Amino acid sequence: MSGKSILVTGGTGFIGSSLVKALVHAGHQVRVLDNQSRGASRRLKDIAGDFEFLEADIRDSDAVDKSCKGIDSVFHLAFVNGTEFFYTKPDLVLDVGVKGMVNVLDAAIKNSVSEFVLASSSEVYQTPPQIPTDESAPLIIPDVFNPRYSYAAGKMISEVMAINYGRKHFERTLLFRPHNVYGPDMGWEHVIPQFVLRLNQIIQDERNASPSKSRFDFPIQGSGEETRAFVYIDDFTAGLMAMFQKGKNQQIYHIGTQEELSVKRLVEVVAASFDVEVNIGTSAGAAGGTMRRCPDISKLAALGYKPTVKIEDGVQKTKDWYVANLDLAPAQDKKPPALQLTRVNK
Repeated sequence: MSGKSILVTGGTGFIGSSLVKALVHAGHQVRVLDNQSRGASRRLKDIAGDFEFLEADIRDSDAVDKSCKGIDSVFHLAFVNGTEFFYTKPDLVLDVGVKGMVNVLDAAIKNSVSEFVLASSSEVYQTPPQIPTDESAPLIIPDVFNPRYSYAAGKMISEVMAINYGRKHFERTLLFRPHNVYGPDMGWEHVIPQFVLRLNQIIQDERNASPSKSRFDFPIQGSGEETRAFVYIDDFTAGLMAMFQKGKNQQIYHIGTQEELSVKRLVEVVAASFDVEVNIGTSAGAAGGTMRRCPDISKLAALGYKPTVKIEDGVQKTKDWYVANLDLAPAQDKKPPALQLTRVNK
């Protein structure tokens, strides 16, 4: 699969930047489209100059059309992610998701792109009918009035469009559903960095009064019995590349791990990364939350995928990055600073 010309929308995001680096290292010519609203160009500083960068909004149809010229394969990742935004900015989530998908499909078809790869989400099936959950699980919006489901709805629309447009217009259409991908520089609105930052602040505040203190009270939202399966970014990217290399046309693949972890256990792992212990305080959960979620990854495993990073090791690396980069945390309503990328004009 070497030597393809590939567009990655949302390519300075957490997952997108890891994918871009993997594609470049595999010998592909990569173009990135991102408006930098939530992406960060520092994530690609190690390969600056080795890819083409177009700074534009996915809702700008002319810019998207330009980005698809001369492209063999499109990876469409541009979306507004982060549970915090699902509740507070549902209109923006849908605007970017739906308009972006329409623009990318139109541009890909107009420019005779042969492969279309869509990033979907485990959110599309909400409360899954069985654990672990395979790719055939039904897609559900349980309450149209709950803003949380703005993200899931946008992903569902995107899946249906990719599959049905793909029947006619693309030689190969692939969909993947990430399951709780985490790692250094993943953003600031997700559970692991939020746990890390809160615990770090609690430790600092309380050790000012008691320097030798090693046990701290740590409140969480929900019972703590809720479960997720977290996959480290390196494992996830290896799975995504395996799908791109060997995945079959018109197929959906789960990418994650089958190590189901309770939120309480996750807090304990985060605490261990600081070498402290915690007293976990529980509360009511947010409306629309899912009690359990864990993917069946056997379909991707058949292509050679096997995650290897233990949760303790991945969380340690993630915690170390966030504590070392506290200066990058955005102020209220501001985005993190970004390094200037080298632009390659073609």
